[in-house]
Amino acid sequence: MIEIAIAATEELRNQLIALLGQLGVEGFWEDDDLLKCYVPEQRWSATLQEEFRATVAMIVRSSEQTVPDMRVRSLPDRNWNEEWEKTIQPLHVTPRIVISPSWHDYQPSADEIVLTIDPKMSFGTGYHESTRLMLRLMEQYLHQGCTVLDVGTGTGVLAIAALRLGAASAIAVDIDEWSYANAMENAHRNGVNDRLTLLHGDITAAPAIPHDLVLANIQRSVLIPILPAMCSRLKTDGTLLLSGLLSVDREPMIGALQAAGLALREEAQEHEWIALAAKRGT
Repeated sequence: MIEIAIAATEELRNQLIALLGQLGVEGFWEDDDLLKCYVPEQRWSATLQEEFRATVAMIVRSSEQTVPDMRVRSLPDRNWNEEWEKTIQPLHVTPRIVISPSWHDYQPSADEIVLTIDPKMSFGTGYHESTRLMLRLMEQYLHQGCTVLDVGTGTGVLAIAALRLGAASAIAVDIDEWSYANAMENAHRNGVNDRLTLLHGDITAAPAIPHDLVLANIQRSVLIPILPAMCSRLKTDGTLLLSGLLSVDREPMIGALQAAGLALREEAQEHEWIALAAKRGT
């Protein structure tokens, strides 16, 4: 296992977790002012190391921070999955929604919905603010029998949650092969695979049919370019829910929504992370 230790403030650590998780990081550990990232040795390369450095540099470019040090070392063989699994506990995202890994025997109350999610290398455990914010908005805007499109599905948690909350069907897309495979396993684990269509690819892989609810938990640099494609897959009275955004992304994202003919209807915030709900019209 390769450990990459990055000196970072709390704000920077949150941004790094969101972006580095897409580079094949299997786990993160926050240790005082360090963010430690873990990548399997067989996947580590000079090219991947440069991608790490470029990602860190991109995040700090617009701030007054200097590019932090990044220390890389090889760790001795251990059962890292077992060590990591010990840190993942059932989590109440809302009073109704609980996310739990399969290795915990969580006993829900009568009104709770348990999403059994084993994240592997995909992003979306519920432990990140952006996922929690999205799930909270979904509880408000999702209605029984609706259709859902989840763009950049990761573990599949949002699409699975939509179906467990009462959606009739969902389509989920992701460009990452690991995410596609992980989401498929989680869909079977939660008994919704018969109503979930998983597609390997970007948003253009999704049929150009309108949905009641379109979800995307992705960073702003990806969201804005694909906004027209998401709008073309949204019903006239449908709702677009966006997360993966920081407070500094708010104004540019709202401007992009307005340019696309959408109006902000609600926003939610946890720490420096925000999520937005938008619909057509003013």
